Amino acid sequence: MKIVVIGGTGHIGTYLVPLLVKAGNDVISITRGQSKPYKEDAAWINVEHLIIDRDKEAEGEFEKKIAKLNADVVVDLINFSLDDTKRMTEALKNTNLSHYIFCSSIWAHGKPTVLPIIENQPKFPLDEYGRQKAKSEDYLHNLYRQESFPETVIMPGQISGPGWVIMNPVANHDYWIFNKIRRGEEIALPNFGMETLHHVHADDVAMLFFNAITHRKSALGESFHAVGAESITLLGYAQAMYRYFEQEEKINFLPWEEWYKYTENEDFIDRTYHHIVRSGYFSIEKAKRLLEYNPRYTLLETIEESVAYMVEHQWFEQQK
Repeated sequence: MKIVVIGGTGHIGTYLVPLLVKAGNDVISITRGQSKPYKEDAAWINVEHLIIDRDKEAEGEFEKKIAKLNADVVVDLINFSLDDTKRMTEALKNTNLSHYIFCSSIWAHGKPTVLPIIENQPKFPLDEYGRQKAKSEDYLHNLYRQESFPETVIMPGQISGPGWVIMNPVANHDYWIFNKIRRGEEIALPNFGMETLHHVHADDVAMLFFNAITHRKSALGESFHAVGAESITLLGYAQAMYRYFEQEEKINFLPWEEWYKYTENEDFIDRTYHHIVRSGYFSIEKAKRLLEYNPRYTLLETIEESVAYMVEHQWFEQQK
């Protein structure tokens, strides 16, 4: 099959594109620039690379260029608006398309009301990012029901892996938190540290996209969570990191307002708030049943591989 992957060298594409090539597909990777995948793989030699920037193209031109490729499958990893979804589906209608796979997010759920969260629970997104993802999901599923447009929605959790900054034990991207733990210093968690995160290795997310393609009939018209088999509390995460670095546990708990003042950095505060307010546990039973999804990495294996990369590549030896 001819498969187009939009965002082919990103977190998910890094692992997905080689999988598709090794399965005998002709793969075209669409990127905004000359970015390289996070992990080397000989399969990239057999990938066609096209540079097209969705944000810089005139309205509708990006979608027309994708449609001209006349692919059997289009995997859209960097679509963040309902308008882009509408333009893409319209452009693809008169092509050879047999499957359009849209990358959404667990953020489309917003605040959970019942746990574990399943894909078709009522959604209450908290920001524009989540709202746009949820609107695109609804639009695509309606299009499938009304016009048989061949779509599937995948909803990743906190995508993690070696080579980029992963979500830390205070639910933001300040990777120096890991260094404080490595040096045996005290860290402060908001509230009681009982909010949860749901990390998932990018390789496992890629596998679910791959399985959606190979299990097309079961995937059509459906949404699936792409997360690990378990979630973790901020406290459990912090404790695991102190153990990993063989340090004595030094964890302080601060009420939200005190933690806010303690942290100071507005970006970190905002990220923490928007992650912990969405705390949840997301079911993967549907993906297991219909797509034979079986995450290879445990949550802690995912985190430890990412942190080991930081240490190995001397991220903490640089000045903050």
